[in-house]
Amino acid sequence: MEIKVNFLDKLRLEAKFDDFTVIADQPIRYKGDGSAPGPFDYFLASSALCAAYFVKLYCNTRNLSTENIRLSQNNIVDPENRYKQIFKIQVELPADFSQADRNGILRSIERCTVKKVVQEGPDFVIEEVENLDADAQSLLTVKPDAGASTFILGKDLPLEQTIANMSGLLADLGIKIEIASWRNIIPNVWSLHIRDAHSPMCFTNGKGATKESALASALGEYLERISNNHFYAGSYWGEDIANAEFVHYPNERWFKAGRKDALPKEILDDYCLAIYNPDGELRASHLVDTNSGNAERGICSLPYVRQSDGKEVYFPSNLIENLFVSNGMSAGNTLAEAQVQCLSEIFERAVKREILEGEIALPDVPQAVLAKYPGIVAGIRGLEEQGFPVLVKDASLGGVYPVMCVTLMNPRTGGVFASFGAHPSFEVALERSLTELLQGRSFEGLNDLPQPTFESNAVTEPNNFVEHFIDSSGIVSWRFFSARAEYEFVEWDFSGQGENSNAEEAATLFGILKDLGKEVYTAVYDQLGATACRILVPGYSEVYPVEDLVWDNTNKALLFRSDVLNLHRLDDDALEALLDRLENNELDEYSDIATLIGIDFDENTEWGQLTVLELKLLIRLALQQFEEAHELVGAFLQYNDNSVERGLFYQALNVVLEVTLDEDLELDDYVVNFRKMFGDARMDAALGSVDGSVRFYGLAPTSMQLEGLDRHQRLLDSYRKLHKARAAAAKAAAAA
Repeated sequence: MEIKVNFLDKLRLEAKFDDFTVIADQPIRYKGDGSAPGPFDYFLASSALCAAYFVKLYCNTRNLSTENIRLSQNNIVDPENRYKQIFKIQVELPADFSQADRNGILRSIERCTVKKVVQEGPDFVIEEVENLDADAQSLLTVKPDAGASTFILGKDLPLEQTIANMSGLLADLGIKIEIASWRNIIPNVWSLHIRDAHSPMCFTNGKGATKESALASALGEYLERISNNHFYAGSYWGEDIANAEFVHYPNERWFKAGRKDALPKEILDDYCLAIYNPDGELRASHLVDTNSGNAERGICSLPYVRQSDGKEVYFPSNLIENLFVSNGMSAGNTLAEAQVQCLSEIFERAVKREILEGEIALPDVPQAVLAKYPGIVAGIRGLEEQGFPVLVKDASLGGVYPVMCVTLMNPRTGGVFASFGAHPSFEVALERSLTELLQGRSFEGLNDLPQPTFESNAVTEPNNFVEHFIDSSGIVSWRFFSARAEYEFVEWDFSGQGENSNAEEAATLFGILKDLGKEVYTAVYDQLGATACRILVPGYSEVYPVEDLVWDNTNKALLFRSDVLNLHRLDDDALEALLDRLENNELDEYSDIATLIGIDFDENTEWGQLTVLELKLLIRLALQQFEEAHELVGAFLQYNDNSVERGLFYQALNVVLEVTLDEDLELDDYVVNFRKMFGDARMDAALGSVDGSVRFYGLAPTSMQLEGLDRHQRLLDSYRKLHKARAAAAKAAAAA
C-alpha cells in the first residue's frame, strides 16, 4: 500500500492512503502539541487492533457474541535495549465459552497480520527519487530469476519473461502496481490481489498453481482491463475527455441518431439487430455513451471484425458496457494466446449458465483420471482435510466444450460453491476450476456460501447468473448434485500441438462457435504496448439481459448526473424537476447515488453512502415539504445501514419534524432536552434543515468539474495515462 505523507504545521504530519487520512503529532514533552497520537503509538495500536479483528472474525463465523470479550496489549521494554520489546496480548473470555472456542480464539490471534510481519522482520529500502508520482518502479515482490525459463501450458513465453514484459509495460505507462495481499491456504493454489498504488479502485486478482503463475495471471488481467477500459466502465470521465478528439479509442466513430430517435444505419448488422432490437423498442438515445455523456456528439461506436467474412461492424460502446461487462476480454504474450483465453472464458460462462439454469447433473471425474494430476489432487486433499468435501465434475456436456467444474461443500453452514474453469487442455481447465475456487478467499470466507435449493425459480432468476459471474457466489440447485449424471464422462482434449498450439486451439474454439451457428466479432487493442483483444458473441456471451438496454441502461446516469453534482446550486424549480425524475424512473430507493451517476465518491463520506431514498429526503427538506420528508426519514431509520453518526442525525431530525408537524406541540418546549439527547452540533443541523438555513446536510458542494472528489480524480488520473498513450500511438501510426 502506498502511503503519502504531508508535512503540516509544527511537528504534525498527515498520512494519506486509499480514502483515509491519518494525523500524527508528538507529545508536548517532545515539543509537539499532543493533538494526535505519535507514529509509534499508531504502530502499537495496530497490533492490538489486528488481534481483535481476528477474534471478531472467529466469533462472527461461529455466531459467538463479542459483547463480554475484553482484549488488551502491553508492550514491555527491555531496560538495556528499548528496541527490544515484548508485546503481551491478553484476552478475557466469558465463562460460558467452550474450551474448544477458547483455544480457537487464541489460535486466531496468532494469525494477526501485524504480528506475523513484525516476527518475520520487514526489510526497509530507503532511497531518493526525482519525482514520487513519476516514479513507477515496480513494487512487485516476486522477482523471478531472469535466467530461468518456466513454461506452463497456455503461455507462449516463459513465466519469467511474461512477468517482466507485463510489469515493464505498466511501469512505462506510469502505473505503479503494488501487491495488496497473497493467499496460499492449500497446496498448489495461489492467489493475489494487485492494484494501482495511486488509484486502488483499479485492481485485479490472479490465481495459479505457483506464485509466479498467479502473478502472471493478475498482471495479464490488469492489462486486459486497461486495454478494454473496464476499470472505468460506468464512470464519468469529465468534460475534457468527453470533448476530446476521441473518448475511448482513436478508431472510434460517432453516429447521429436518425429521425424520431431511430438507430443510426451505420451501427450493428442484421444479425445483431435481430438480437438486440427484436421488437423495434431500442432507440438511439438508449445507446448514448455513459462515460462522456455527450449526447450531442451522437453514439460512440467501436469497430469489430466479423469472423465469418472479415467485415467491420460498429458496436456502440454503451451496448458493450451494459451487456458484456468483462466477459470475453484478455491480454497475452501473443494474439492467439489472448484469443484462447477470451474464448475459454466465454465457453466457461456460457456452459456454466446452461448447467446451473438447466439444473444439469454432471458426471464425476474418475479417480484414475485425477491421479494423473498429483498437484491438483494435493490441493483437493488440502481442502478435504479442512472439512470441505470436494466434487470434481466433467462440465464438457459430453465432450463438446472445454469446461471443468470443482464444487466445494461446507458442512458447517450447508453452503456450496460451484467453480468452473475452461481451456482446451483438460489439465489447465481443471486447475483453473480449483484455483478459481479459492481466489482471494480464506477458509472463513467459505462460511458465506449460499445453500443449495430445489426452487428452480431461484436458480434461473437472471440476477443469480450475475452473482455467479461476479464471484461464483450464486445459488446452485440440489438437482446438480444428483448421482444420476445426464452425460457420460469424457476425458476430452482440445489442445493444439507444437509451437503453434495456441493458434490451433483458437481455431478449434472459433470452430465450436461456428458449429453452434454463432457470429463472432473481434477487436484488437495494442496501443498501450500489450497484446489484448475482446471477443463478442451476440446471443451467447452477454452477462446481463438484452432488455437492460431499454429498461436498465447505465446511461440513465445522464438524467441525474449534472443536477446531482450541482445540487447546492439548484433553485426550487430545478429541485422539483430532479425529484420528479427520481420518483418516476423505477429506481431502487436503496441503490447508491455513486453508481447511479457514475462518480467514485469516497465511500467513507456522506456522498459515498448516499442512496436514492436519502437524496429524495434531502430534496424534500430543501423544498420545505415536511410531511413527505418525515415519511422518508422513517423509512431511512427503519432500513438504515449508513454510519452511526448519520443515523443519529436523522433521529434528531425525526423528532424535530414530529414536533413541527404537530399543531399541538411547540418546538421551543423541546429544544433544550433535544440538545441534551443529540448534542448541539447535531441539533443545529436538524433545526437548520427545517428552517432552511442548512441545505443538504453533510454533502460537500461539488459540480461537473468534480472539485473535491479526490477518489474520482485519482481514477481519472489513471485513465488519462491510457488516453495519452493511445493518442501518442495513433499519432505515430499516422506518421508511419
